[in-house]
Amino acid sequence: MNPTENKTICSSEIDVSCRVPLLALFGGAALWLVLGLALGIAAMLSFHKPDMFADCPVLNYGHAQAAANDLLLYGFVIPAALGVILWIFARLSQSPLALPIVPVVAANLWHVGVLVGTISILLGYSTGHPWLEYPRGASVLLFAAFMLVAVSAVATMGFRLNRELYPSHWFLFAALLWFVWSYGTANLFLVCNHPPRGVVQAVIDWWLTNNFLFVWLALAGVGIAFYFLPKIAGKPLASSGYALFGFFTLVFFGAWVGIPSGAPVPAWLPTVSAFAALLSIIPVFALGIIARKTVWGANVTCFGGPFCFIRFGMLSFVAANLLYLGEFCPRASRVLDFTWFNVGVTQWQLLGFAGMILCGAIYEILPRVMNKELPFTKLAKLNFFLFAGGTLLFVIPLLIGGVEQGMKLRDAAVPFADASAVALKFLRISTTGQLLVLLGALCLLLNILVMTIQWKLGLVKCVIAAVTAPLKTSEVKS
Repeated sequence: MNPTENKTICSSEIDVSCRVPLLALFGGAALWLVLGLALGIAAMLSFHKPDMFADCPVLNYGHAQAAANDLLLYGFVIPAALGVILWIFARLSQSPLALPIVPVVAANLWHVGVLVGTISILLGYSTGHPWLEYPRGASVLLFAAFMLVAVSAVATMGFRLNRELYPSHWFLFAALLWFVWSYGTANLFLVCNHPPRGVVQAVIDWWLTNNFLFVWLALAGVGIAFYFLPKIAGKPLASSGYALFGFFTLVFFGAWVGIPSGAPVPAWLPTVSAFAALLSIIPVFALGIIARKTVWGANVTCFGGPFCFIRFGMLSFVAANLLYLGEFCPRASRVLDFTWFNVGVTQWQLLGFAGMILCGAIYEILPRVMNKELPFTKLAKLNFFLFAGGTLLFVIPLLIGGVEQGMKLRDAAVPFADASAVALKFLRISTTGQLLVLLGALCLLLNILVMTIQWKLGLVKCVIAAVTAPLKTSEVKS
């Protein structure tokens, strides 16, 4: 048997070992993405017609938008990223997934935690801390599920046959540690029996928000992109040394960002945050340049395939994070605070950067894991154009409307109601973008759902064939 056959068999065994965990993680993630986008549209409709959900407190803006944000982050981005991380670790290790039953149990625990947390928010039992709204019971389920997946991922990495470490290892392993540290610490301080009082709560929540929306998303998204871009482009990752530089500068400077310049805290906190934001521009540019140099000159057709998703995601990584870091500039913060600009940047980070990279990774992984083509390949291509176009149509009006709103808010002669009404025309365009993104998410869900049903029907047929097969009787010679 030649080495190529050995490698093919090894890859096939690795994919089979990841099949059930990935279906559980990806299927739930796609479902939560659709529900999160639908809730986000319901929340936005409150501004178009304020009395639409007047008799339904479950769908008022405070409940629906908080639940939508958490569904995008905890329901879609994190479980989908965990599934991709498991597969990448197994592939880089050149060995099957370790403890494959553990991430299956973890995926179900995670989805139960998201369900409990979402229902709690909609019923008014939120903790009140942005991006940490889930109550203690749901947080415990999420933390336990994440730890189980991390155990499987780390065990796979520890049992690796190929002992070499790649840039994807650095970013994705750090992402596992970063979530455990950030989420565990924030829950310990804010969702405990005796939380700190006063502005300390806000400082901790700002720290958590930055660690999730900037540092963790960057670690997971860039780590996934740095694995797939060289594979798809057919050339090695450019400048691994610069990747290491970008990694260390990101985790060192990025963790200090997050405190707004107008926050009612000691002056040194916003000052350090603004200075760290300035320095964090360096790794953002460095990682973007590495991705650009890797795909430069690659002879890859881009018409809605995984390469298009990941390339768009890396472009969004640079653009969205530069806008995010710009929010901490004192002069810009005076205009942009408490406007729709912040919402637009956040949605670009979640959907344009993380969402696009994860969709591309899922479309690249699923056919390999299931050993068959996607049931609706045209819908996968349509998903790219709906997601990309919808994201831009969603976030760009919010950015422009936020700037105009901020300029009006700074003018003391303009009433607050008039300053808020300026953004309404932009919100109408933005809602159209949300609808397009929702249609793209439905394409993803349909592909995963049909592929899962086909696989389960195949299992049922195998079981029936095994049960109904005639027993072989040995002939006895006289």
